[in-house]
Amino acid sequence: MELINGTYKIQGLNVLDICKEFGTPLYIYDTEKISKQIQSLKNAFSDSDLKIKYAAKALTNISILKHIQQQGCGIDVVSLNEARLALKAGFKPDDIMFTPSCVDFDEIISGVEMGVYINLDNLSVLEKFGKKYKSDYPCCIRLNPHILAGGNYKISTGHGNSKFGISVFQMPQIMDLVGKYNININGLHIHTGSEISETDVYLKMSEILFGVARDFPSLKFIDFGSGFKVAYKEGDMVTNVYDLGLQLGKAFREFYESYGRKLELWIEPGKYIVSEAGSLLVTTNVIKSTPSVTFAGVNSGLNHLIRPMMYDAYHEIVNISNPGSSQKVYTVVGNICETDTFGADRKMSEVREGDILALKNAGAYGYSMASTFNSRLRPAEVMVKNGKAHLIRQRDTFEDLVRGQIEID
Repeated sequence: MELINGTYKIQGLNVLDICKEFGTPLYIYDTEKISKQIQSLKNAFSDSDLKIKYAAKALTNISILKHIQQQGCGIDVVSLNEARLALKAGFKPDDIMFTPSCVDFDEIISGVEMGVYINLDNLSVLEKFGKKYKSDYPCCIRLNPHILAGGNYKISTGHGNSKFGISVFQMPQIMDLVGKYNININGLHIHTGSEISETDVYLKMSEILFGVARDFPSLKFIDFGSGFKVAYKEGDMVTNVYDLGLQLGKAFREFYESYGRKLELWIEPGKYIVSEAGSLLVTTNVIKSTPSVTFAGVNSGLNHLIRPMMYDAYHEIVNISNPGSSQKVYTVVGNICETDTFGADRKMSEVREGDILALKNAGAYGYSMASTFNSRLRPAEVMVKNGKAHLIRQRDTFEDLVRGQIEID
């Protein structure tokens, strides 16, 4: 979304016109931005045999998945339904990495039946997998490197108290199970969390992976996860993917040359690909002034975008209806019966009742974490592709809200 000659536009389309056509609240996604982010990763890792596995949990709309698949990406899924969506979107089974956590073993069996890559993150499941499949079906092991990294503890997944991955200190137990059942390990995986800006964190992960990889002679790939940080406001430190591609790529080549054969380098970006491509458009219902604060109350809430409340995440908010007016300070809040502050003490163009505000960087973990809390309905989704706005998910109706409920007198 760009401000061009006083009008906010996406691929030449007036965003206000899109809102008028489809209503608000509304998620809008710019496919040009998605494609640009994917290409930047390909360029950054051009010297490596790179495989991009989009982290589907960030945004699972099937039209978005199709677009990402068309850019030559694979996909990382964490549930069977995400895997089914991926297949429906056109991903082949060998494009799909299935990394569940704390699931019933039947889900692992179903993943094998689908023919996808299986990534195991605890010793119990590894043993069950070994007993059932032995060397007949290869799998990947997710390791916990005991590295605390990321923008918020809730999204840091590689520290010692995290539920994710098998601790690197449990390598002897891993090797005992691999030897006992002749398990075919074809990949190693680490993901330490989200919003990691420092290349050094990835280099530390690589040292840990390279240190154990020599124990596995049949590796096809090493998966470094993702967590690449994007900018939420001006001046934010971000992941320099070009520096990362240069340094990590060099370390990776040095490793596989000593390993004895070339390996694939996998990454699993989610937020990096779709966050900046998405915006949540909302309408201002009320302007409420008190002796200490002026609220702009909008027709959305934490049921549509929970990140500010759950992670203290910052989303830039702009008034797209009145962009050239004088600046005033507002606290933007939602219509949920809960404290749902999108942004406190934000300076923006004067907001009037009826004005449409845009919450930027809402493409990742926006709609995918939406709910019907307060029995309010989830918004519609629109994708702008080739200069045209396409409705890719209808707005919920009351019938959607009650579907599946059973009335008992």
